Amino acid sequence: MAAPEPAPRLAREREREDESEDESDILEESPCGRWQKRREEVNQGNMPGLQSTFLAMDTEEGVEVVWNELHFRDRKAFAAHEEKIQTVFEQLVLVDHPNIVKLHKYWLDTSEACARVIFITEYVSSGSLKQFLKKTKKNHKAMNARAWKRWCTQILSALSFLHACSPPIIHGNLTSDTIFIQHNGLIKIGSVWHRIFSNGKCGLWGMGSWRGPARSAFAPSTALPHDLRSPIRAEREELRNLHFFPPEYGEVADGTAVDIFSFGMCALEMAVLEIQANGDTRVTEEAIARARHSLSDPNMREFILCCLARDPARRPSAHSLLFHRVLFEVHSLKLLAAHCFIQHQYLMPENVVEEKTKAVDLHAVLAELPRPRRPPLQWRYSEVSFMELDKFLEDVRNGIYPLMNFAATRPLGLPRVLAPPLEEVQKAKTPTPEPFDSETRKVIQMQCNLERSEDKARWHLTLLLVLEDRLHRQLTYDLLPTDSPQDLASELVHYGFLHEDDRMKLAAFLESTFLKYRGAQA
Repeated sequence: MAAPEPAPRLAREREREDESEDESDILEESPCGRWQKRREEVNQGNMPGLQSTFLAMDTEEGVEVVWNELHFRDRKAFAAHEEKIQTVFEQLVLVDHPNIVKLHKYWLDTSEACARVIFITEYVSSGSLKQFLKKTKKNHKAMNARAWKRWCTQILSALSFLHACSPPIIHGNLTSDTIFIQHNGLIKIGSVWHRIFSNGKCGLWGMGSWRGPARSAFAPSTALPHDLRSPIRAEREELRNLHFFPPEYGEVADGTAVDIFSFGMCALEMAVLEIQANGDTRVTEEAIARARHSLSDPNMREFILCCLARDPARRPSAHSLLFHRVLFEVHSLKLLAAHCFIQHQYLMPENVVEEKTKAVDLHAVLAELPRPRRPPLQWRYSEVSFMELDKFLEDVRNGIYPLMNFAATRPLGLPRVLAPPLEEVQKAKTPTPEPFDSETRKVIQMQCNLERSEDKARWHLTLLLVLEDRLHRQLTYDLLPTDSPQDLASELVHYGFLHEDDRMKLAAFLESTFLKYRGAQA
């Protein structure tokens, strides 16, 4: 007969179960009912002014998100600037990049004694870069050079996007605590909205006042008014992060060079896993110098040193750093081909790579390098791993290999205007649920089928859309004589079934399908 479980152990297990149930309790819902706030608190973004950040559920997508609350005790000041606050958050929602933590939605709540701004942000469950580096060092492992290059490329891609906006968006709080890693290796920069919530100071630590036209991460029209910023509490000083900020920080007008210095420190910390502080709370110049001298790769050392130049004018831009020789892991032609393939994948079968590789002659020559007075150097298809090709395409699809601004001075997806005309800004003083939420996922595959109805009077359309998260969406519709491909695509965007960027693709796809079926019918 088995011995009974000890009472204290059973009690502890019951307590853990009760705590787990308590954390999953729904405390509050968004006005539209899509977002559900839970009891469990999370810490992502290291942002000042936030009274609370909770784990929440996106009931439409079935994923976890972060529920952020910003409290304003002065209700009169809040009411006076309510339209200004809405404009700020309307612009923040427009910041959209695969390597930046997304702000999905916001709304204002004036029903309680303390007015609140509630906004929903993406949840990155794998933790911060700082946590990852600590775990890696604890296991006595060195940083993989290939992973270091991928991470640097993704961070620079996000910074290049922000700095290319008009006016440039300066992150101003880039540290290993505000960079997050997803399970698939995708890097996400958080706390992009940090600067507009700072307590009227230059950054978290009040090292000086804002000066000049570049005093804020956003244009002056986007910063919160002073009488709203002043009561917002600031985070306590974190001396361990001060080394991420350049010598001129707070002394001169801020520019994009501030983020480049911070990136250089992040790149150095990623390379050495941790910058030793000899027991001091603050990382010293000597510790940073030791970390730099420990780098064995001369290209990596030169890359980091140019970011850490004391003169801001000598630091390169994020755009130019993307072309540094130390980061060129993937040839530009291969990268362009992969992005082109993925952008048009909706026109191809899902297993197109597998089908194409079956027909390849493994003994055929893939590439040939001529050499003087010697036989040419040849590579055959048998030397290429098709499994690696599938993995590479998946990595590109997940944003791990951004296009890095080839043949352009701005990011591939041009930043949308961060200052929309006033007539386009929602004027309502309190939020009302929108009838339809915009689709944020893009289509990677489309299939269409047309069938005649039994009475032969009209066509029945069946449309299958495969979204980038592998969600399959099947839609059916009885076509009217007046329906056009353009109208159908616009209607799907309006009702939240299709991403705005896929409107023209779907219209062209439907147009070709209609012509094919009509031609066959004729």
